[in-house]
Amino acid sequence: MAIYFELVVNFGDNIQAARDAAAESIRWVLRAGDHRVPLHRSMPRTVGAYTQLSIVPVAVGWGVPADRGLPKLELTGAELTDLGHQLYALLAKFDGYVAAQVGWEPEAFVDPAELKAEWSEELVEGSLHGLVVSDTLHGELGLGDAYVPFQPGYRWIPYRGEMPSGPMAD
Repeated sequence: MAIYFELVVNFGDNIQAARDAAAESIRWVLRAGDHRVPLHRSMPRTVGAYTQLSIVPVAVGWGVPADRGLPKLELTGAELTDLGHQLYALLAKFDGYVAAQVGWEPEAFVDPAELKAEWSEELVEGSLHGLVVSDTLHGELGLGDAYVPFQPGYRWIPYRGEMPSGPMAD
């Protein structure tokens, strides 16, 4: 079973915005400490009723098929957090999405139906750190002031960072 550290973006039915975001992500190379971390090529895909784009750094997750044969980067919590901030900087270049989040397997947090059904308490409390929602979804879900501006048209619970990806802690 693969475990991904990634930026996952729900574009609703806006396939063109997802394609534009995929094209933008190809140009990005991230840094984690002394490591240069490129991104895997991203392709929009249909998940249920919406278009999703997953942007995955190379050699960061566990068992990622596209990483086969590459040595895994053993990153500290600080390095993972730095990657996360850079992925949010990339997200700030996108438009036309509904929800997004960076982290380990964040897919469940970008599906509005799943958010309502499984995470309603955490949504209201504002405890889903790093969750970015469109102003429209923010209003539909009746979310409060814990969500601050991320970029025009979007609000979020600010990102707090990650834990180390290896057996050694910072």
